[in-house]
Amino acid sequence: MAVPTADPWRPLSDVDGQGTSGPDRADRRNRERRVTPLERALRDRIRAEGPITVEAFMQACNDYYYATRDPLGARGDFITAPEISQMFGELIGACLADCWARAGKPEGAAYVELGPGRGTLAADALRTMRLAGLDPAVHFVETSPVLRKAQADAVPGAQWHDSVDALPDSPLLLLANEFLDALPVRQFANGIERKVIVAGGGLAFDRDFNIVEDSPSRDEAVALLARRISDTGGAAIVIDYGHARSAAGETLQAVRGHAFAPVLDKPGEQDLTAHVDFEAVSRAASAAGAAVTPVTTQGAWLQRLGIDARARSLTAASPERADEIAAARDRLCDPAAMGELFKVIAIHAPDWPAPAGFE
Repeated sequence: MAVPTADPWRPLSDVDGQGTSGPDRADRRNRERRVTPLERALRDRIRAEGPITVEAFMQACNDYYYATRDPLGARGDFITAPEISQMFGELIGACLADCWARAGKPEGAAYVELGPGRGTLAADALRTMRLAGLDPAVHFVETSPVLRKAQADAVPGAQWHDSVDALPDSPLLLLANEFLDALPVRQFANGIERKVIVAGGGLAFDRDFNIVEDSPSRDEAVALLARRISDTGGAAIVIDYGHARSAAGETLQAVRGHAFAPVLDKPGEQDLTAHVDFEAVSRAASAAGAAVTPVTTQGAWLQRLGIDARARSLTAASPERADEIAAARDRLCDPAAMGELFKVIAIHAPDWPAPAGFE
């Protein structure tokens, strides 16, 4: 998901005065809102089986959310970088094509995208790849039937898989843009795992203070793709919002209607994500046998890839769009927008070169 315009670092307790509420505040919150079908199911589950972990809550919410809607665009809940400008996907396509060429142009290379949204990024990237002489098979890892339909319209001929381990045994040019942030996290308070309970007839967290997070699901996903790339050749570019170094603190957040919302409100009807720990990503990929680049910021990376030159080219071709193109470039690169918060790391086979743009 893309971070809304509001300050992404503010505590969730500041969101509408209702963030990570405990049982003592559950009554007021539950009187003020509608109960979703998923919340009813979660309440019944908790009453029957006991409190559930934050990890289980986040997994259930996002499974339901993505299976039932297209969350992107003005009518959805958030906008991602590919929807902001074609420049984003074009530069990624050029970067992957260049990496493939420097690796000796191995036959059978496949373009893989994890969580490809509407397919906008893939369409832009593939257009650039084909201009560079690379016309790869396209494989999407996507489980949402709603988004699969949109992807089929954008990228005819794509093949779909439910997981990374179903991908072909060929060199992979893989992209994970805003994929890892939606994988569930575990939360702990003073060493005790935080859970979701029923209180006051609604959902609440059982503890509020000194929260730390980790994500075994992310570590496993990164290790799996790193092993595949190490075994079959290729490179992966991972782009997401988060920390360059591991840090304590709570980052779980909800977005609905292009604004932050309380995490426990409207389960299944808002996007739940947490900041990605890129130091943990690097550790997991290295332990799986892959080579890993340093972490860089999205803004710096896109500038190294030539976004300013591409913006000038687009402006020269369409002068009437000059302000739109400049605004898109700034949103992607400006430190006050997505440029600093979003990080980029590349994972590649030891015998492949690192993708361009990393120091």
